[in-house]
Formats: sequence, structure tokens, C-alpha cells
Amino acid sequence: MQVDPHTPVIIGVGQFTERLDDPGYRGMSAVDLATEAARAALSDTGAPAADVAAAVEVMVGLRQFEICTPFTDPPLGASDNYVRSVAGRIGADPARAVLEPIGGNGSQKVTTEFAGEIARGDVDVALILGSENGSTLKTFSRAQASDKPDHGETVGGQLEDRGYGFEQYMSDYTASHGLTGAPVQYGLLDNARRARLGLGVAEYRRRMAELFAPFSKVAAKNPYSSSPVERSVEEIVTVTDDNRMICDPYPRLLVARDTVNQGAAVLVASVAAARRLGVPEEKWVFLHGHADQTEQDLLDRVDLSISVSARQAVAEALRVAGIGIDDVATFDLYSCFPFPVFAVCDEFGLAPDDPRGLTLTGGLPYFGGPGNSYSLHGIAETVAAMRDAPGAYGLVGANGGVMSKYSVGVYSTTPTGWTADRSRELQADIAALPTVGVTRHAVGTGTIETYSVRYDWPETTGVIIGRLDADGTRFMALGTDAALVSLLTDGDPLGAAIAVTSHEDGINRATLA
Repeated sequence: MQVDPHTPVIIGVGQFTERLDDPGYRGMSAVDLATEAARAALSDTGAPAADVAAAVEVMVGLRQFEICTPFTDPPLGASDNYVRSVAGRIGADPARAVLEPIGGNGSQKVTTEFAGEIARGDVDVALILGSENGSTLKTFSRAQASDKPDHGETVGGQLEDRGYGFEQYMSDYTASHGLTGAPVQYGLLDNARRARLGLGVAEYRRRMAELFAPFSKVAAKNPYSSSPVERSVEEIVTVTDDNRMICDPYPRLLVARDTVNQGAAVLVASVAAARRLGVPEEKWVFLHGHADQTEQDLLDRVDLSISVSARQAVAEALRVAGIGIDDVATFDLYSCFPFPVFAVCDEFGLAPDDPRGLTLTGGLPYFGGPGNSYSLHGIAETVAAMRDAPGAYGLVGANGGVMSKYSVGVYSTTPTGWTADRSRELQADIAALPTVGVTRHAVGTGTIETYSVRYDWPETTGVIIGRLDADGTRFMALGTDAALVSLLTDGDPLGAAIAVTSHEDGINRATLA
């Protein structure tokens, strides 16, 4: 098939993982990890690496946890221009450097964005990179100052910093009521789904373990896994000292593993550039389908147990690719917790034991959860899988925030021209959805709609989303009352009657009614 010379193709992918138990563990910086991945991607093209690096016009970096807010400085220092630090190490000098906001959807989002720029003829070669140095940060967190590495560097240069983006995922109201981390946020969603399905606590935890045990089997065989250990359903279900509760309903083995040192990189080029650089055609992988959708704010959603954005993004990406869900040969679904995987499975009839599998990496709790760049590994694995099975289709689902943004890519070696998606038009459907009224200062009686429990606070605390009896509006509340905490941790509080009071600090507090 003849394709337009501006058609975008993936020409190279690279991954790198440094494990704490590796001989010669270095405690690498985010820049060093991304550099290793970028070098691997350059080598993967099969063309002279120096020529490909020199041809890169745009480099896009995914923001790391250590620079994800303006409130604290990176504990070991960091580059003032992450993207150009990596560029200098690989011999690239892009005209444009971009730093993306936080969000696990970013890997696929920017791959689609810059593939589109290539299709329009604005860019010829783009390099997307991401890394996370959580293992390094944890390893040196308690070291003496003299023993800590200094990862600070000043390189300057142009940088299109798109901002932090965390404000899209939380508000003063939700943060003051405990929603300051992903486990508690997703705990609310998984318990809402449990309520919809009418399942008990033990049965739902087993279903989560049955979903994720096959992921660990994939991770155990992946050379880039941070924890290449196969876990049984019983291991995941059973709460022990090593598998402690993090936030209800999750023991540790159901939670993304974020203390990792991992990096990934993806090279996208026009067909004309790929030919000019001498990249063999058997390396080319085309982006057949793509879509990006943004969900309503958490408390606005009528149904907390589903994801409209994931449903619409997957459906639109499949439509653009001209295929159905049954035509997909491989999946890599974002899996920081069970809910994002369940949300897609529920909508498209995928079984947890689908013989195609739901991950190529092994999933965030086992392969590793390198912050905002996890799905760049998913894309890398998908590209490799498509090269091994010419003509097959692989789907990557990337999720950001509190199931807030969902981006999808469909990949294949089959040549195809670039097709625009309808993401902007479809977003209007989400904007038109009804919303739930929220009472910030709640007083009276109500019921528990969904909940989580924070075991990581000094006092075990229930985090509740409820509905007021008086008018059905939604509210948030914290609960430390012994009877309520006992129900939250050892019983089933869904639908339980509670009394809520509002306090001068702006926090609502709940007790059993």
C-alpha cells in the first residue's frame, strides 16, 4: 500500500529498568534512566543512532513525581530542563522541547498529538520519553547528606512547560477529606463498582485478585519488570505483614508499585523521514486508531462505578482503526488499581481471563508503576508485539488522574494513512451529562454511597462519599468514630445510615446514625 510520505510511524522503542537488587545498582536519576531508554529506542530503529538523534526535531518529556508540584523541591536535586538534559546526552538538539503535565494518559496522548503534527507536515521526527526514579529517592531518603547523590544540573534552553496539572484531579474540598493519593481515590471507585454489582467485601477482593494474578504471570517473564514474581490469587487476597492493607479495598499487591527506577522512549517519524534515515520497513508500526477523552470531575459523576471517558475513547479509537474489540490481538490496559481495567472490561465484554491477556508489560503493581510514563512502556511492548505478528492489532489504554482522562491507541504493522479522530466532538457528550449536586458543609443524616479507609494515617480513618437524606445531594466526610471505623474495616458499610456534621475547619465528620 502506498501511503502519504507525511504518514506517522513508530520507528523505535526503548525501555530500561534498574532494580535495587541488581549488581552495581547505581541509584540513577530521572535523566539517566530516560537517557538509557532513549539510547535503546535509537538503537531499535536499525538505522545509525547518531543520524536518528540528529534528526529529532521535537522531544517530549513526561513529568516525574519529583517535579509534579511546586510545593517541594526534588530531594536529590533535578535538572532545570529534563528534556534537554537527555537531549545533550544522546546527541540531539531539538528545535522544540516539551514537558507534559501529570497524568498517566500522557504517554498515549502525546504520541497521538505529535503523530498528528507529523501527519500535518509540521514535524518530521519526534522523541517521547519518560522515567521515574522512585527507587533512588527511597533508597537515599534516610542517607546522610554527604552520602546522597546530587542530581541537580542546569542546562537552560527552550522548554515548553505545560504546567503541573494536578489541579485537574483534586480540589480543596476533596483534598481536605483525604483524597490526596491515588489508592484512596480509586478505592472509592472500586467500592462503588462493588455496590453496583451487589458483591460482598471478600468476594470482590477475590475478583480483583483473579483479575491481577494473570498480570503478575506476565510480569514474571518480562525482563524490564521491577518485580518479576508470579503471584497467586491467594497471595494477593491474603492480608499479611508483607501484603498489608494500603487503602480499602486494596492490600499492597493490588496497588501500583511506584518505588521503581524505569524509563521508556518512543520515536515517531514520517514515512519520508523513516526512509531517509534508513529505518527498515519491518520496524514500522502505524497508529491506526486513537482518541482522548476527559471525564467529569469526580463528585459530579452520577455513577461513580463506570468510566464514560474510557468507554468513548476505546470505542472511538476502534472506529478510527476500522476494527472491533474482537479484532484486537493484544491489550495493555492501564492497571494502577483494578478499577481502570474493570471499567474497560465491563463496557466491552472482556473477561478477566480473556485468552489474549489484558497486559503486555505485567501491570503497574508487578511490572512497575513509573509515574506518568507507565503507558510508554505499554506502547513499547505493543510495538514489539506487532512486529512479531505482522497485520495484528494491539490496543493501549492509558488512564490519568481519578479515572479523569483516558487516551487510547491502536497499533499495527499494516500500512495505513492518518485518520483524524472525533475526540473533540465526543467530548461534548460528556459535557452534556447530568451532574450530582454537592453539599460542601453537610449536616444531618445520610447514607454511605461509597468509601475507602486510610490505614496510612496516624489514626485509621474512613473516607466517605455519602448522600444526604434531606435532598439527595452528595457530600464527603471523614470518620474516626470507633463504631464506624469497625464497620468500615471489618463489615460492609455500603448503604449504611450515618449522621454528618460540619466543622469550622471545613471538614465534615461522620458517625453511625
